[in-house]
This record gives sequence, C-alpha cells and structure tokens, in this order.
Amino acid sequence: MNWKTISRNVGIALLVSALFMFISLLLAIFGREDTAIAPLSISFLLTFIFGIFPFIFVRKASAITMREGYVIIVLSWILSFIFGMLPYVMWGGPFSVVNAWFESVSGFTTTGASILEEVEALPKSLLFWRSSTHFIGGLGVVVFLLLIIPSSSPMRLRLTNMELSSLSKDSYNVRANQTVIIFSSVYLGMNIAAFISYMLAGMPAFDAICHTFSVCATGGFSTRTMSIAAFNSLPISLVTMFFMYASTLHFGMLFVAIMTRSLKPFNNVVFKYYTISLVVASLLVTLSLWTNHVADSFGQALLWGSFQVFSYTSTSGLAICDNSVWPLFPAVLTIIMGIQCGMAGSTTGGLKSDRVLLVMKSLAIHIKRTVYPSTILEVRMNGKPLQDKEVEPHVMYVAAFFIIFLISALLCLAVGSDSSNAIMGTISCLDNVGPAAGSIGSLGNYNAEPSAAKFLYTIDMFMGRVEIYPVLAVASLLFSRKKR
Repeated sequence: MNWKTISRNVGIALLVSALFMFISLLLAIFGREDTAIAPLSISFLLTFIFGIFPFIFVRKASAITMREGYVIIVLSWILSFIFGMLPYVMWGGPFSVVNAWFESVSGFTTTGASILEEVEALPKSLLFWRSSTHFIGGLGVVVFLLLIIPSSSPMRLRLTNMELSSLSKDSYNVRANQTVIIFSSVYLGMNIAAFISYMLAGMPAFDAICHTFSVCATGGFSTRTMSIAAFNSLPISLVTMFFMYASTLHFGMLFVAIMTRSLKPFNNVVFKYYTISLVVASLLVTLSLWTNHVADSFGQALLWGSFQVFSYTSTSGLAICDNSVWPLFPAVLTIIMGIQCGMAGSTTGGLKSDRVLLVMKSLAIHIKRTVYPSTILEVRMNGKPLQDKEVEPHVMYVAAFFIIFLISALLCLAVGSDSSNAIMGTISCLDNVGPAAGSIGSLGNYNAEPSAAKFLYTIDMFMGRVEIYPVLAVASLLFSRKKR
C-alpha cells in the first residue's frame, strides 16, 4: 500500500474543505459580532496544514492500485467529516463531539439531518460553512480531486470508475474522463441557475446561496428552523420544487439535452418510470391530506403533498409543512419514495430509480422463466438486452442495502432509540434523506436521539452516500490484513 500517494490525494480533498472554511472565515470577519471567527480560524489552519503537508514530502503521485483507490475514497470522506466538525466543536453551544460529528457527516453526505433545535442561533459564517459541506458533498470530495488530476492520468480513470456508480455511466457514450467534467459542469450550472431563481423569487442573498447549496446537492440544511416554510412564499416553494426535481435527473441526460437542444434524451425508460412514479405518489399523498382534512383546501394539499414527495424522493429533506401530524399512509409513502429516490448520475441518494426498475424487470423475467422454463427471456433496459452477470451486482446491492438497514435498525433499538425512530431514522439516513417522520420528521431534529444511535445513523449516511461497496471493500482489506 503506497501511503505517500494516498496521503497526497487525500490532502487535496482536505484543501477543498479548507478553501470553504476560509470563505466562511471571511464572512465571519466582515460580519458584525460574529462569534465563529476563532473556531473557523483554527479549523482552517489545521485543515490547511494537514491538507498541504503531504505535498511537501511527496513530490509526485505514482499510479494507484484498486485497493489504494478505495482507501483514497474512504479516507477522503472520513477525514473531511473529522475536519469538518472542528468549527462546530470549537463554537460549542449544542455541539457536543457527537453532535458535531453528526452535523458534519450529515452535511458532507448531503443527508441534511440535524441536531439543531434553533438554526437561527448559529452565526451566519457557521451557517455558510454548514451549507458549504452540502456543496462539497453534492459533487463529492473525490470528484474535486478528479478535477485536479490530469485527464490523461491512469489514476483519474481508475478513481472515476470507483467513485461513480456504473449506473451513472450507462446509456451515455462518453469517456470516463469526460464524465467528471460533464457532471461538474451541470452541477455548477444548476447552482448558478438556482441562486438567480431564488433571488428573483424574493429570497435574501445569504439565504439564497445557502439554499442553493442545499437544494442542488439534494441536502436539507436550511438557514431557518422552519426550513422553506419560514419564507411563506409560493414562488420560493415552486423554485425549490423545480430544482429538487432537476437535481434528481441524470446529469449526463441533462447535458446532452442542453447541448443538442433536443428532448430526445428524455425518451428514456428510467426517466419515464421515475417521473410517473413521482406524479402518482404526489397525487396519492395530496388526496390523503385532503380527505383527512390535514390541509385547508385541495390547493394547499396539492402543494404540501407534492413538495414533500419531491423533497423525500430527491433526498433533499427541505420542508414547507410538518409531516409529524400527517396520517400514516402519506408519511410512509413519502419515506418509501425516498428509498427509491431519483435517477443515477444525479446528487440524490437512495437505491436509485434505475436500480429499482432493473430489479423489478429482473423479478418479472425470473417469474416468467419459472412458468415457461423453455422460453428464452432477457432483461432489457432502453431496448438494450442485459446479461444476468450485468443485472446481478444491482440485485446484490439491493440485498446489501436492506441487510445493512436491518442490522442498523436493530442496533439503534439496542442502544435505546424507540422503535419508530430506529426504523424510520435508519432508512432515512441510509437513503440520505435526513428527515423521517414523527419527532424526527420534516420540521423535527435528531437531538433527542441517544448518542450511540446518532453515531450509527452517521455510519448509515456514509454507507448510503458512497453506495456501500467502497466501505465494505476497505473493511475487507483491514480484516484480511488482521487475519495475516
């Protein structure tokens, strides 16, 4: 294992965090009576020193092996979490070590779950840093690294293939090196468009940039305790819904549509399935809220129902109403939509609609093969036949997802979390949705959860963000080394 090369690449990820800490520090310096100047100053210096340190002693990064690539990915994320929690810990207030770790992991993984009971109590500089972790995590700490590595480098090719799910690269004929540039361009363009849209909708500039970072990364951190509901603005709610939806679409598909000025890329079976399921779920939740008199009118029920379905399906977790008072059916349906979530190749978490559709098609074919064993049948996606060996990894991923969910939920119960929060919180954090239902619902928080449960939730967030396999690969490497 070449630790010099690993440390150099992980150092780049830390320097990205240091950059946004410095911007937050400038905001604190120019702000009036900002109490986060010292915490951000110390955090920036520590993060910058640890990030730049490998470049002093490692002159050139050599080629990496597959094992080293997985270690780079996992360490980049974990060290970003650790250094990202420093401003919270040093500022104090509600941020114990566990709470600061929870907020940092939730931010970088774009989960958006929070321990804060009063968000407005934080100084603006710390709110900006909190939202910045969404921006960094939405694109991915490793993707920032890939943007710096030369496109001709074999290291970039290997890391690209490890960091980005194979689902996100299917159906779009671009080289792996181009994938990073395409995804980054769409992501940055979407952030610019969202910021302008929020400003036009009447949101103050500071709130607009923070919510832009949140909605485009499909995170959930807001500058207000009441989230989007605090603005009480239909235009702001509609802008948020639009970008929650846009951020769940395959960035490659959006790029091709924009560059070719054509709607042909949307003639995609996954896009159709995802959009239809989103509309159907929104209508079902709307009807439930209306018939159960949760909303005052059908229009209000439509807005609340659609917004919350978009929010959970996009795994953004932003809110315009309190779902803790909802009937069980709409509350559970929104969480189920969060399990499926949006399309691969977006900033959304969860299983991905591509994988869900693929598994359903595979199940249907398996049933037909059982009934008609002599018939030749194959799974097809967008007219392309898939062999069983291409389908199997995604079926195994779904199995691994639910195994981890069951283990994590049981552990949360064992450490004192109540049954509802253990189940809902685990599935919501593993999906990177953040809010769930009840006390940890759309306008709730995780502060009252046991410390051990909070730590377990952060493991779920991390596993969900990197799509499980890199963590399992590194754990397997460590276990195999111990056995030797």
